[in-house]
Amino acid sequence: MASLWGTRRVAGRKSQFRAVKSMQAGPDLSIPTHFRCPISLELMRDPVTLPTGITYDRQSIETWLDMGNGTCPVTNRTVAPGQDQLVPNHALRRMIQDWCVAHREYGVERIPTPRIPATAAQVVEMLSEVAAAARRGDGARCREVVSRIRTLGKESERNRRCVASNGAAAVLSAAFGAFARDSNGARSADAKEEILAAVTGMFPLGEEACAHLGTPDSLRSIVWIAKCGGLAGRLNAVLVVKELVHTDRPIVDAVAGIDGMAEALVKLIREPISPQATKASLVAVFYLVSSDEKTASRFVDMGLVPLILEILVESDKSMTEKALGVLDGVCSSKKGRQQAYGHALTMPVLVKKIFRVSEVATEFSVSTLWKLCKNYGSEGEAEAEGERPGCLVEALQVGAFQKLLLLLQVGCGEATKEKASELLKLLNVSRGRLECIDSADFKALKRPF
Repeated sequence: MASLWGTRRVAGRKSQFRAVKSMQAGPDLSIPTHFRCPISLELMRDPVTLPTGITYDRQSIETWLDMGNGTCPVTNRTVAPGQDQLVPNHALRRMIQDWCVAHREYGVERIPTPRIPATAAQVVEMLSEVAAAARRGDGARCREVVSRIRTLGKESERNRRCVASNGAAAVLSAAFGAFARDSNGARSADAKEEILAAVTGMFPLGEEACAHLGTPDSLRSIVWIAKCGGLAGRLNAVLVVKELVHTDRPIVDAVAGIDGMAEALVKLIREPISPQATKASLVAVFYLVSSDEKTASRFVDMGLVPLILEILVESDKSMTEKALGVLDGVCSSKKGRQQAYGHALTMPVLVKKIFRVSEVATEFSVSTLWKLCKNYGSEGEAEAEGERPGCLVEALQVGAFQKLLLLLQVGCGEATKEKASELLKLLNVSRGRLECIDSADFKALKRPF
């Protein structure tokens, strides 16, 4: 909560800069004391008064109360919990606006009239309308009300919390499930896309919401939207899938078992619609391929390994970490390793990413190398005359030995250290066959074997 307070204070200072830049333009101009918030000491944009009679800026006092404080900061008197204790001070707000207008010659901008914050009663009423429309199968009415809920949540973080805290995620997910059970799914397609868009603004989802979205009917609807929906709908669909696979194993298995889910995720990676959608798809695939070897093999059959290697050639830090995680997951399966062995980019890309991106990327790279090198030769691979060299020799050619040795010297996690040590032993056996890189720069390093 302290970081949240700091973030809001910084945001508040930025928003106030335009209003108070007259301090720089006119040395004699100062903000009246009663226009300043007692907490932030800045010009109030939305003054509200506590039952104690003290007026604060809404953002400042809400943050104070959200941090668990139950008293008025000035009087130290106890304040009953609940946002209904904050009464808008319209008279003071108009005085502040008039003051801004009167001093516009100094560059002061008029503070806009704030929107009325959402109330719990208002949110509950709208959610009841959503539930009723879903029971009737009225997609048009449901879409209209959900759109209003989304707009309300976007107006401010306070509104978003108010919507989420009144069980919106569970109600909306139940409505999505109701429309998903409709035999004529196309009739409610717009409503379902609107619901998914609203749900993405309420992460993390609770158990009840995940249970509604994790049913076979709901998952099939999500797959349809991910494949055939609009750009925003496809993005929201994959964001929901990513959220679902973060939960317990039964839901992960349910997601993995839905026909078309793997194809939809791979398509979003192969034919990206936005970086956010691609990253969300990679995270979802990571959890799915890590669940069992059969699921990983399904993704391999769709050409995921060469697709991931192409992404790794040139991508940002976040994308690289996620892609390496997926590659590490699929290489836990024999079929995934077979495809990795046959691709010319595998070893160069994995070795290159060690030290080049982040600690997470290094750990995934070492783990994938370890899986490939440890299993090489035991799964029917052999070096044929005239073909590319084997896995171990190729790793040596691109400098894996030196990088792993340096990794142990610099330091890494215990699991990565064990894998790196085992890799060095495996590679050391093949070093006599090929001295591929001048290692004079590493002679001073102590070797662990």
